[in-house]
Amino acid sequence: MLVDLAAGTRYGTKPQALVSSMLRAPKILVFDSGLGGLTVFTEVIRVRPQADFVYAADDAGFPYGRLSEDALVARVLGVMERLIDRFAPDAVVIACNTASTLVLPHLRARFSWLPFIGTVPAVKPAATQSRTGLISVLATPGTVARDYTHELVRTYAAHCAVTLVGARELAGLAEGFIKGERISDASIAREIAPCFVSEEGRRTDCVVLACTHYPLLTSHFERLAPWPVAWIDPAPAIARRLDHVLREELGFRAGPVPEADAPCRVALFTREAAPTPALLNALRPRGLEKIISEPIPLLIA
Repeated sequence: MLVDLAAGTRYGTKPQALVSSMLRAPKILVFDSGLGGLTVFTEVIRVRPQADFVYAADDAGFPYGRLSEDALVARVLGVMERLIDRFAPDAVVIACNTASTLVLPHLRARFSWLPFIGTVPAVKPAATQSRTGLISVLATPGTVARDYTHELVRTYAAHCAVTLVGARELAGLAEGFIKGERISDASIAREIAPCFVSEEGRRTDCVVLACTHYPLLTSHFERLAPWPVAWIDPAPAIARRLDHVLREELGFRAGPVPEADAPCRVALFTREAAPTPALLNALRPRGLEKIISEPIPLLIA
C-alpha cells in the first residue's frame, strides 16, 4: 500500500500548545542536504510571503546519497531535533527527495505534533501529462533504489514505460553551479542522456526532476537535451500543499497578519565555513540576508 509521504498528517498536541495561530505569521523550516531546496523555498515564499522562514542546509552531510539508509535516518533525525529545539517551527518542508522517501515516517513518529511536508518524485503528474507514454525519472541513485519510488511507478504510471535514471554526479554539479563554480556541459549531458528513449516511433516527452537540486540546472537541460521534453518540477505542488496545511489544519490565515513585523528569513548551514561571495549572491535574491552556522559534524562509523 502506497502511503502519501508528501501529504500532511493529523497532529498530536505539543506540550505548551501553539499560541493563537491566526494572530501571527507562521514560522516555516525548509530543510535540504544542500542548496537544492532553494527551488522549493522560492515557490513556498510565493504562496506565503508574510511567513518567517528558516532555510536549513545540512551541507556537513551532503551528499546524502553516500550514507547508508540507517545512517541517513539517524543523521536527519539528529539534525532535525537540533533545528526544532532551536527554532520551534510551525511546519517543516523536507525539500529533499532522498530524505523524504526514507525518513519522513520516522520524523512524523518522533515529532508527532509537527506537520512535515515531503518531496517525492512527481510520477503521477508526468504520467498524466505524457502523450507518448514514455517518461523518465531523473533522480539520485538512492531515490531510484527506494521501494517507495517503484511503488509510485506501479500505482500511477503502470500504463507508461518508465525509465529510472540514477544520476551520480548531477546534484553535486547543481550545488557547484549555484555556488558560482564552473561546470561542464559535457558532464551534464552525460548525466541526462539516459533519460531520452526512442521506442517504436515514440520518444520520451516528460522527465521528472526527482531531486530538488536538478531544477537549478533546467536552462542547461533545455539547451543540452537531444529533443524538447517537459521537465516536471514538484516545487509548485509542494508549496500548495504547505499552504493548505497552514490554512486548513493549523489555522494560519493566508493574507497579511495585522501589525505583524517584517518577515524574518534565515539561512542556516551545518558545516562550519564562511559563505563565499557567490553563495551570498545566490541567497540574497531570495531574501536570505541573515546567514548562521550550526556546526553538526557528520560522524560515520
